[in-house]
Amino acid sequence: MSEHNIEKALLEAILFLETEPAGIPALAKVSDLSQELVKVLLEQIAADLSASPHRGIELVQLAGGYLLLPKEELWSRLKDRYGKKNDSRLSRAALETLSIIAYSQPITRGELENIRGVSADGMIRILQERNLVKVVGKKDIPGKPAQYGTTREFLKFFRLASIADLPKLAPQDQERFELNG
Repeated sequence: MSEHNIEKALLEAILFLETEPAGIPALAKVSDLSQELVKVLLEQIAADLSASPHRGIELVQLAGGYLLLPKEELWSRLKDRYGKKNDSRLSRAALETLSIIAYSQPITRGELENIRGVSADGMIRILQERNLVKVVGKKDIPGKPAQYGTTREFLKFFRLASIADLPKLAPQDQERFELNG
């Protein structure tokens, strides 16, 4: 194996062993390779995996790092055995609450309830227990209510590299997510 192939194999092994998304600086530190070389090798690993339809994994960029994951089309066959227990389905109300937070963050409980039209205490608590949302600050108004936003776990759960990768809303849906006052 050439030195370049050994370095690529080392990086692939590190990615295989990581359980959380690892950023380029962390991968460079663990592998003792330069960040520039890590970037090049990540591109090569991603290209190698995607070029072969017979491979069951892919390199995914999410939550500010990289992770080897089963290909998305295989996950339905794997999730019963290998999915995390807390990755169980979210209720329609939890998904609605989560989508409002994701598209409107930072958002207070009162603003969320104004959009949803019902109390959000229970849904916020469930989403916090699942580590999908967290308090990201306090609104500078009387009472200083907590503002909620999504977490890195949210990005991992939905396989997003960043919040900017959320699907764009249709104009009629966007109006619904806008805060009125």
